[in-house]
Amino acid sequence: MDELTEIQSFYKGKNIFITGGSGFMGKVLIEKLLYSCSELNKIYILIRAKKGRSPDLRIDDMFKLPMFERIRKQKPHMMKKVVPLIGDMSLDQLGLTDADLKTLMDETDVVFHCAATLRLEAKLKDAIVMNTKGTKRLLDIAKNMKRLKSFLHLSTAFCHPDLEELGERVYDAPDDPHKVIQLIEWMDESAIDLIAPKLLDQHPNTYTYSKRLAEKLVANEYQSLPCCIARPSIVTPAGKEPLPGWVDNLNGPVGLLVGAGKGVIRTMHCNAQYHAEVVPVDLAINAMISIAQKMATTKKPKNMPVYNITQSGVLPITWGEVVERGRKVGYQYPFEGQIWYPDGDIRSSKLVHNIFVFFFHIIPAYFIDFLMLIFQQKRFMVRIQQRISNGLEVLQYFTTREWVFHNTNLLIAWGEMSPKDKEIFPMDFLVIDVEEYMKNCILGARQYCMKENLSTIPKARRHQAMMYVIHLIAVYSFYFGLLYSVYKNSEIVRFFVDSVAKYTASLPVVGGAIRKMQQ
Repeated sequence: MDELTEIQSFYKGKNIFITGGSGFMGKVLIEKLLYSCSELNKIYILIRAKKGRSPDLRIDDMFKLPMFERIRKQKPHMMKKVVPLIGDMSLDQLGLTDADLKTLMDETDVVFHCAATLRLEAKLKDAIVMNTKGTKRLLDIAKNMKRLKSFLHLSTAFCHPDLEELGERVYDAPDDPHKVIQLIEWMDESAIDLIAPKLLDQHPNTYTYSKRLAEKLVANEYQSLPCCIARPSIVTPAGKEPLPGWVDNLNGPVGLLVGAGKGVIRTMHCNAQYHAEVVPVDLAINAMISIAQKMATTKKPKNMPVYNITQSGVLPITWGEVVERGRKVGYQYPFEGQIWYPDGDIRSSKLVHNIFVFFFHIIPAYFIDFLMLIFQQKRFMVRIQQRISNGLEVLQYFTTREWVFHNTNLLIAWGEMSPKDKEIFPMDFLVIDVEEYMKNCILGARQYCMKENLSTIPKARRHQAMMYVIHLIAVYSFYFGLLYSVYKNSEIVRFFVDSVAKYTASLPVVGGAIRKMQQ
């Protein structure tokens, strides 16, 4: 057997508790720990029943996903090390039984707190209950964990929108998180909705606000807990592990990718010159595993460690470059069922963007639903377009601002890793082939989110070619009809065009050429 690396040695025999294990990042974290830290003892996962599926069945369903293929084939015994604990972040003591609570307090060595409601448009009460009070509940339990060596709180690099530059340190919260929690508990929900804009202030949504308050709660416990904060930027599909392009939801850029690829999204309000702050999920997970190990094995610093898991300054790429490279790759690997040729674009002007939304989003949606009504089919396009508009409105806050995230702590941690650990837990942005990564993102969204078999790509290409012809006919017909209408209904325009034609024909060179053609 190969000798264990420093990171692998740390996790040997350890019991790990993960909240949010059924989420996108949580599943990738579990898979990576099982595969690369196989000497660990157990992974406890907080999970609840959902849609009629018990926690045990949900775990079984999870292990059937394509992302766990290498575990199933190479290390099937590792799946037995995952132990579901029935609970809920929104309940007192996380909804755990006394026995499960005692198990966590007696056995847990490492905590990865990944649970959060990711709905950016969630109501303030829901976001506070899950993201802020849920964190407080977990911290209260963690303070009684006898063997705890590392508590990693997963935050977001966007939870301080009032700062022009985000350093790797804790910042003051705009409000006392304890008082906000109390406010949410006793106040009527309609009243909460009324005061929400005042509380949010410069925060664009309840997600960033509630996560900022949660950071303050974690920082307050640093003297009594070995805790740290990890702040990834926008998390995108996997670069290599567990599968190239792995993704299981349509949140964020992936939803835009699919919507644009299907020809549904025709415009996006975005500044092409601003930098895209994204991080592949596998790099983010490798960083988290490394950070938790570093927190437990090095001398406790005076101030709580904070790591911005971002590629700022390492691999700078603008939104304009993302769109251009993505467009080139997207045309080679089209999605099935394009409703129009995918030639949408980003627009820095809000006014221009709204005009395109009206003509290319709203009007086509109502037209399609009108046709559905005529043919007595179920109408759906206006509803979908409304969801798309809401999603775009939320995301546009992040694509119309330039973000500067300092990531010195992350780069130092990467530099201090052994060569073998760097090979097993890579988090180097410089080795990313951007176009190859975009190809994997498109194919990943196609397979894992849209359930489209890759064997249908040739057929999709033929459909795309047909849509391109239809697109050209529609565009030129529109402009021709517009010009013809103006010409027929405006004496001034017709007089001007006729005058220009006569003047052009009177020119010696042009007139001679016309007479020669007439002969």
